Amino acid sequence: MRLFVGLDLPWETRVRLATLAGNGIPGAKWVPIENYHLTLRFIGEAPSFRAEEVDEALLALRAQRFAFELCGVGTFAKGGRETALWVGVTKNPQLDHLAGKIETALQRAGLEPERRRLVPHVTLARLDNAPPDKLGGFIQAHNLFRDGPIEVAHFTLFRSLLGKEAAVYSPEVDYALV
Repeated sequence: MRLFVGLDLPWETRVRLATLAGNGIPGAKWVPIENYHLTLRFIGEAPSFRAEEVDEALLALRAQRFAFELCGVGTFAKGGRETALWVGVTKNPQLDHLAGKIETALQRAGLEPERRRLVPHVTLARLDNAPPDKLGGFIQAHNLFRDGPIEVAHFTLFRSLLGKEAAVYSPEVDYALV
């Protein structure tokens, strides 16, 4: 099974994010509203015994509730080509702390350390040869996007099922914050 740890978003936030989608960027494959989330740690393919170890490690984790805010839009690039369009998160020490605790717990459960630095974001679209002028116009038009505060009372272990049109993310376990 393909797993990741993340934060589910309230429906109201998803609706506000969806108002940004579909705004004339050729080559953009917009993420369905039900898939909006904030990934804290991608795990990848894991056999059932490893999923159980991940669950046990995350159950033992203790962290405080907090709130975060979404702000601005941006892109990720690979090999000089824009690959994803996202909404960012304001700097948040509590979010960083939770992500660090999750990383430590998963390493103790036997997972390899995450090599990429966490850049908290919500993916809006995957990009395939999006015209730079259209992409730049979108970013300029929506760079002042703000939403929140978004209260975080738990984090979630998700299962990701890859599909033809889009992946389907299903929450497997919620872990309460104190």
